[in-house]
Amino acid sequence: MGLIWLVLAGVVVWALVRLGRQTEGPRRGQWRVAATLVSAALLAGGALALSKGAWIIGAGLTGAALWLVLASRIRTVLADREAVDDSEARSILGVPADATPEAISAAWRRLMGRAHPDQGGTEGLAARLNAARDRLLRK
Repeated sequence: MGLIWLVLAGVVVWALVRLGRQTEGPRRGQWRVAATLVSAALLAGGALALSKGAWIIGAGLTGAALWLVLASRIRTVLADREAVDDSEARSILGVPADATPEAISAAWRRLMGRAHPDQGGTEGLAARLNAARDRLLRK
């Protein structure tokens, strides 16, 4: 019985450490917190079932917990970098058609100072600014 409690305590410590590492935005962070709690419960149930000799149920619960952990770690692509054409990229950055690479970089730096997620901006807007800069500098 002591081994079961040791496994359960390890699962709780793992869940707390994983919750402490959450750095995603509010929409994705709630999913990860819920996935962590549910996967911890599934893993604990799987360990309990395995200790009681229910190999199929224990393996199923453990497999479901591992799948949930991996599924919650998959990051979605914020924006397609190829979806911005030249005129849209110029309007996003506010540069003329004959802008130099230095002017493009300066406009990007100025806008990114306000649009970066660490500065209160959104990830989507920062991704659009990056896509626009990449499109114009690639030419």
